[in-house]
Amino acid sequence: MGLKNQSKVSAEFSMSSLTDIIFLLLIFFMLTSSLVKIDPFDLPISDSKTVAPVSVVVSIDKSGKWKLNGETIKKAALPAGLKIKIREAKKKEDVTLTIVAETGVPFTKVEDVMKLAAENRIKAMIATQPSS
Repeated sequence: MGLKNQSKVSAEFSMSSLTDIIFLLLIFFMLTSSLVKIDPFDLPISDSKTVAPVSVVVSIDKSGKWKLNGETIKKAALPAGLKIKIREAKKKEDVTLTIVAETGVPFTKVEDVMKLAAENRIKAMIATQPSS
């Protein structure tokens, strides 16, 4: 008479609840992402005291003048000029693009520079005027 040992542990995991949660999260993010829209606005005055290293500066005037590290440049020449500044840096990870936009400059112009930084995979930040 052979007795079988019936103390085997089942190592199965039910994935049905996990797939339900992932599906609900997917629906949530799809619905909320379509509601996000960036409208043009004037850049605010900031209370922030954060100081960050500056390696490349893009300045934008209300009159439409663009400057790259203090040198006047046309907007069409900005991508090529930025690539040159990135190549001059020792490490691409150390390059930080600072966007200095005069109050009243449409945010779409700032957004164009931010997209340019994202395409080149460098850090970008917007310079703001400290409050009194």
